[in-house]
Amino acid sequence: MRLAFITSNPGKVEEARKYFRPLGVEVYQLHFEYPEIQADTLEEVAEYGARWLAKKLDEPFFLDDSGLFIEALKGFPGVYSAYVYRTLGIKGILKLMEGISDRRAYFKSVIAYWDGELHIFTGRVDGEITTEARGKGGFGFDPIFRPAGFDKTFAEMTTEEKNVISHRGRALKAFASWLRENL
Repeated sequence: MRLAFITSNPGKVEEARKYFRPLGVEVYQLHFEYPEIQADTLEEVAEYGARWLAKKLDEPFFLDDSGLFIEALKGFPGVYSAYVYRTLGIKGILKLMEGISDRRAYFKSVIAYWDGELHIFTGRVDGEITTEARGKGGFGFDPIFRPAGFDKTFAEMTTEEKNVISHRGRALKAFASWLRENL
């Protein structure tokens, strides 16, 4: 089975490929711009994007919307994570966190799969914001997020290590489990 992953992020595609390859699912990247609405939840953003794309594409596809939610910042950047990463970046988030002792945060991922109808899969991983960027792997806010129970940031982990515990890995696991049962 070939499955289109609608994203401009090659890092996300590589994570998905490594996860689905053992299932015989070939994931390929499809660049297709779609509107990302301003909404309160990642689920709303992902659902809108999938329904919009379903009117343009004639093949099954999935997309991912993820966010970093920082407790002390009342969930910011949350649904605006990609925009905040592009504008403020890692240094901006670290600046906002200066002097804050409560560094709890979580990453959440929502996968919207369209095969003629909408299917939503979610994953979450709790952790904390580090005081400095560490690691060269991953992408986005990975260098400043250390998952609970680990000494490494996501950027210090291999893709395989990260997939086992990450928000996207958990959403992909739920998606893969559903695919196994429904193909």
